[in-house]
Amino acid sequence: MRFLRLIRITFICWRYGLDELILENIRHPIATFLIKVTRLGRTYKQPRGQRLREALEELGPIFVKFGQVLSTRRDVVPHDIADELALLQDKVPPFSSEQAVAMIEKSLGKPINEIFAQFALEPHASASVAQVHVAYLFNGQKVAVKVLRPGMLKVIEKDLALMRAFAAIVQRYIPDGKRLKPKEVVAEFDQYLHDELDLQVEAANCSQLRRNFNRPERKGLLLVPEVFWEYSTQDVFTMEWMEGIPINRVELLREKGVDIEKLARMGVEIFFTQVFEDGFFHADMHPGNILVSLNENTFGQYIAVDFGIVGSLSEFDKNYLAQNFLAFFQRDYRRVAQLHIESGWVPADTREEQLEAAVRTVCEPHFDRPLSEISLGQVLMRLFQTSRRFNVEIQPQLVLLQKTLLNIEGMGRELDPNLDLWQTAKPFLEKWMWERVGPKGLVRQVKKEASQWSMILPAIPRLVEQNLSREDQSAEILKVLQEIKKEQASRKLISCLMAVISLSAFGLALYLIFEV
Repeated sequence: MRFLRLIRITFICWRYGLDELILENIRHPIATFLIKVTRLGRTYKQPRGQRLREALEELGPIFVKFGQVLSTRRDVVPHDIADELALLQDKVPPFSSEQAVAMIEKSLGKPINEIFAQFALEPHASASVAQVHVAYLFNGQKVAVKVLRPGMLKVIEKDLALMRAFAAIVQRYIPDGKRLKPKEVVAEFDQYLHDELDLQVEAANCSQLRRNFNRPERKGLLLVPEVFWEYSTQDVFTMEWMEGIPINRVELLREKGVDIEKLARMGVEIFFTQVFEDGFFHADMHPGNILVSLNENTFGQYIAVDFGIVGSLSEFDKNYLAQNFLAFFQRDYRRVAQLHIESGWVPADTREEQLEAAVRTVCEPHFDRPLSEISLGQVLMRLFQTSRRFNVEIQPQLVLLQKTLLNIEGMGRELDPNLDLWQTAKPFLEKWMWERVGPKGLVRQVKKEASQWSMILPAIPRLVEQNLSREDQSAEILKVLQEIKKEQASRKLISCLMAVISLSAFGLALYLIFEV
């Protein structure tokens, strides 16, 4: 079966001319000869990106998903191909209702009529990994029931085995193969697919995002469905039904009285709130996954659905991004270069002035346009491109962020062509930086660590003494220690200072604890 699958893949690749995409990157007389031979009888009017997209669609849902993942890796995929792959639609015919019911009953351990008061056999939506049915709980709650497509694991494992073999060939024989890191890309796709096959992962993502936006200060920003854990397993995900209009139906939203300009600004605020405050963001924010509520109580609010792809950022990532954005819009290219070097993603021997010049070359043209026309997503992409020239390995979470930011910009400017993304984002970034690195951030961090200080500080003098007394210290430290021991007066002075510092710090910790 795997051999037949390989033959079919080879034929489709030949029909769409994908063999040329590979051979043209091999600078060898044999490769040139093969291109001439295989081109006989074949002419292509479509660009290479379109041909690749159509081939992946014909190969099936797993290859469609692989193309979607590749579209986010603009650090390794040419832009014309990445733009085309972003158009891939994950839509396949639904599987039978009997199979869906059997999967639910097996997963939840009860007959369907004992689980739901009503269950619609006709699926509401269908994708490659799962499909969604409408149902009602016995308390009258309307829910969406997401059911995993049967037999997906076997299909995925077969296609992944072929992808791994192909990646190994590309990495070994194509000149640029090592930089493209095809094995790592396939491994990333492998992890992404297996996570998506566990619907509890998606349910947990949904639950986390809902908790983040249920805070009082964020009321009215984003609606996230409630997860019903008692009706959710690895194969079934049951959540609150959310009713709304897709974000790209602008004229209909306008007819219903939705403030489109406000909606565009809210989208930017939601994105930056997720990224810079939570470090956890919905990373698949295309129009099919973002709705707008017309309910009387939540009119005009965003609704998020489908939580299979999320991104996470560390405090280091958030600080790196915020400072890069601010430095860019202040035209402080030296600071941008310093940030790249300080991050450790650029080799230590990189010359700061060379990196600064490269950043200036790719970024300065943006300022020939009004700020309202500058794309933050494009800025981030340019920075990644520049970094790649200096052998930096861009972190996957930042590439995912860039893809999401491009989606947000596209949606925002589709709603309001005059949206000035920078004017919306700049105050948020400046506020974030002030709260993190200013006095307010220092006080908050001290309070956060205060409970630990009360236990650690009293032990500091003993720990310092033990450390200074260790026999395995270097010769230089031992020499200094011997000199200190000889000078009794100096030693007493140091002990007194240590005691004063420890008592002061301990008192500060107690004050902060009781103040909190």
